[in-house]
Amino acid sequence: IGACHLSASPHSTSRLGASRLGAALVGAACVIVSTLASAQSGAASSNAQSYPNRPIRLLLGFAPGGGSDIVARLVARPLGERLGQNVIVENKPGAGGNIAAEQAAKATPDGYTLVLLPSGHASNAAMKKSLPFKPVDDYAWISTVTTYPLALVVAPDSPIQSFGDFITKARAAPNTLTYSSVGVGTAMHLVGEWILSEANITAVHVPFKGGTAPLGELLAGRVNVMIDTMTSTATLLKEQRVRALAVTAPKGGSPIAGVPTVADTLPNVVFESWLGIAAPAGTPPEIVAKLNDALRAVLAQPDIRQRLTDWGGSPQASTPAEFRGRVERDIASLQGVMRERKIEQE
Repeated sequence: IGACHLSASPHSTSRLGASRLGAALVGAACVIVSTLASAQSGAASSNAQSYPNRPIRLLLGFAPGGGSDIVARLVARPLGERLGQNVIVENKPGAGGNIAAEQAAKATPDGYTLVLLPSGHASNAAMKKSLPFKPVDDYAWISTVTTYPLALVVAPDSPIQSFGDFITKARAAPNTLTYSSVGVGTAMHLVGEWILSEANITAVHVPFKGGTAPLGELLAGRVNVMIDTMTSTATLLKEQRVRALAVTAPKGGSPIAGVPTVADTLPNVVFESWLGIAAPAGTPPEIVAKLNDALRAVLAQPDIRQRLTDWGGSPQASTPAEFRGRVERDIASLQGVMRERKIEQE
């Protein structure tokens, strides 16, 4: 449209008619372009104002019944009530959540396909040599839903009495103590290696594929320390089936009375898992803002906050920019751990 400004000075009267005709044609074309641009802008604004006018899909990369599924269904109903349309959870399990992440990244950016992403999205980005989507740029980040630290737990009768005791015993007997995770390259694995690096100690990593196997091995005494999310260990702690050594919350921010944070001993080690909602990149800002406002209202509800707290989390809404920044920082931190510990990408 900027090219529609004409500044012509004919060099001869014989060319004056042609110049005026050309100017008239260009001017007409510019009016058409300007009108189309205004119409498109108006349509986009109208779509955002009328959004949503049909049900919204909330993709989830894990099977029904797990922690992420429970959180997705907890927020989907009240979110739909706020928006005036049903928010339908669709489970797309597989590839560590990447199937749902890819489908969301490639969906039409109209606000009708959302995805609940876990912090494993960041560890996948750090661990994988290539992914079928850009882990940051392919998304419009709406808001985090909840955050929760990882917990380092032992069997109730374990001789390891504290996090400091774990470090002392590991230093005295290198590569003797073991710690479990739910898989190579997961946040639990990489945070475990981060702790070993910062404490300048060694221990043996024992990966599992999730399920109850890590707990069984811990209670049988074949694994010394289990690293898992608070959402997975909160019930075990309440039932006194395990004992917590430390959590990876920010210093002074432990959600468990009497249990220190890892950062109390190793200040650099702070990691909080998260669940958050995103949309495909290119989703109109007005729709992103409307979703963010609605999700904030849901997370302010006392019943929702209590349920998330009971599951070991901390209800935490964010701005889209804050959510994007968290993802970028987590990817960078975990990549740093991999370089330090010489862990190869898959």
